[in-house]
Amino acid sequence: MNSTLIQMTLIMACGAGWRFAKPAGLSAEQTRQVLTTVVYYLLLPAMVLEVLWSADIGLHSFQYTLLGVGSIVFAMFCLWIVGALFKFEDRRMGAMILAAAFPNVTYLGLPVLEQTFGSWSRSVVIQMDLFAATPLLFTAGVIVARHYGEDSAAKPRSLWLFFNAPPFWAAAVAVMLNLNGLVAPVWLTGVLQKLSAGVVPLMLFSLGLALSWKAVTVRNIPYVIPVMLIKMALMPLFAMVLVGYLPIVGEYRAAAVLDLCMPSMLLGIVFCDRYRLDSSLYAMAVTVTTAISLIALPFWHSVL
Repeated sequence: MNSTLIQMTLIMACGAGWRFAKPAGLSAEQTRQVLTTVVYYLLLPAMVLEVLWSADIGLHSFQYTLLGVGSIVFAMFCLWIVGALFKFEDRRMGAMILAAAFPNVTYLGLPVLEQTFGSWSRSVVIQMDLFAATPLLFTAGVIVARHYGEDSAAKPRSLWLFFNAPPFWAAAVAVMLNLNGLVAPVWLTGVLQKLSAGVVPLMLFSLGLALSWKAVTVRNIPYVIPVMLIKMALMPLFAMVLVGYLPIVGEYRAAAVLDLCMPSMLLGIVFCDRYRLDSSLYAMAVTVTTAISLIALPFWHSVL
């Protein structure tokens, strides 16, 4: 695990270095937008199609959903209790709930789990993301953001339109092909594998581009501390307890729980900007939890 995190950190450091150097005059924001767009619309759907087409999809997929949804809802409830006790401002409350509840299951979870457990863990990550974290983010997460923020759109976008996205379409096609027993041609498998190979390094590099220590401010420390404790301690502990009641065994259990131990997800900043939540607080939570994860992930890996 330590060797894996060193490799991940160095790739993220390349992204952080780009933020300061700005090669060819390209800012971190411009570069990250291009890279994440390529990953989201081409490389990630290719990986989803490759993995789920040949994955063992069945009852255990529903178990990943229960584990992911249960753990995320638990974290949301914990932060809501803390916010109610200390009467946090709505803008901060919404950002804190999103930061504490939704882990970076794909952008950091995918490279960490693949390097730690092997290529088979990609199936765990993708199922945890597409069957649990992302559907909950685009439903309960959007509801939280709307409740604590401001929806300035003239006509609010339907929640179901969020699922009209390339990774979900790729997942739907892959599941249908899988359940019908169709085998992918060798040439197509080769193309998908080559496209999939670019996902991990570009994700890590993009994560490095997104991290900024300028977002770390003293005034936000009292708000980031409960997020950090819930995200990096209570949520993983709850996931370990919950998985004990599910028939997920062996390394699959360890991989699923470790995926939920990841730091705050990057996509939440989009919801904070869209619904006018405290974006600076959320950015600090992402930066701090990502830094803490370099210590927390080896700990939870050893426990698992």
